[in-house]
Amino acid sequence: MDIVCLGDLLVDMFPAEYGRRLAEVSAFFPKPGGAPANAAVAAARLGARSAFVGKVGDDAFGHHLVEVLRANGVDTRGVRFDREARTTLAFIAKPDANTQEFVFYRNPGADMRLSPEELDRELLQETRVLHFTSLSLGAEPIRSTAWEAINLARQGGALISFDVNYRPSLWESPQQALEQIRAMIPHVDLVKVNEVELELLTGSQEVSTSRHLLELGPRLVVVTLGPLGSYFATAEGGEHVPPFQVEAVDATGCGDAFIAGLLWQLVAPGNWRAQLTAERLRAILRYANAVGALTATKVGVIPALPTAAEVEAFLSQVR
Repeated sequence: MDIVCLGDLLVDMFPAEYGRRLAEVSAFFPKPGGAPANAAVAAARLGARSAFVGKVGDDAFGHHLVEVLRANGVDTRGVRFDREARTTLAFIAKPDANTQEFVFYRNPGADMRLSPEELDRELLQETRVLHFTSLSLGAEPIRSTAWEAINLARQGGALISFDVNYRPSLWESPQQALEQIRAMIPHVDLVKVNEVELELLTGSQEVSTSRHLLELGPRLVVVTLGPLGSYFATAEGGEHVPPFQVEAVDATGCGDAFIAGLLWQLVAPGNWRAQLTAERLRAILRYANAVGALTATKVGVIPALPTAAEVEAFLSQVR
């Protein structure tokens, strides 16, 4: 397996209108979602062999979500169904094209209840990448499950990728989130943050402060900057990679698409450590920026995720 994504598979309730806050939206429409699940589909679209590990409710939403993953080429042998908890719902509002508001219905949601004993050990030991987010660190048993998954993936020499993906409403306090996230960073190879998450962890939105995260142990830190592009930092230095100008209609899932493009470009050639030169990372983040930009041009996440051919065609037309 090339990329295994662990964590939340849920239903995104998209707003009937854009330009309104959550309390002002008149209706919502269900769509498949969850950052790790989005990344798994995005990776499959780009040509990677991807799998998803997580838990959904043994309900209509849960079974539909698993069928969506399968239909999009994602291996679902690591998915479990919970008869005691419902599939999580995430209500979304879009005050503008680059801003989202979220409220999650999971108290608890099935995604929080995946236990270490339910992991597919063989799948995790054979993958080249394990990718997850901080949503898997907010409660037990999923927190212990994430740690066990890291241990199993490490046994097979996998790259460990951590998207901070901070959602304030899912934590008891910012301090609890900070403690759990900072405890995880020394155990991963790649950390992805946006400007808000960078400020949470370093006290500043200046991309140069990402070097403080490098000091905790990861080999690569990537900062996504929305319509301003992205930035990478390694022990050798850092660099901003410019964005692509597109007509953005929906930024939901662009970060998930970006990380899928980044991870696939890192591991597709073979030894991912050999890709951590400034020249290669410049090209890799340019590709990832293109994947994210194309995702922003359509409404929804999974329907908007581009194929490898679409990304290559786009890159051939821009400079």
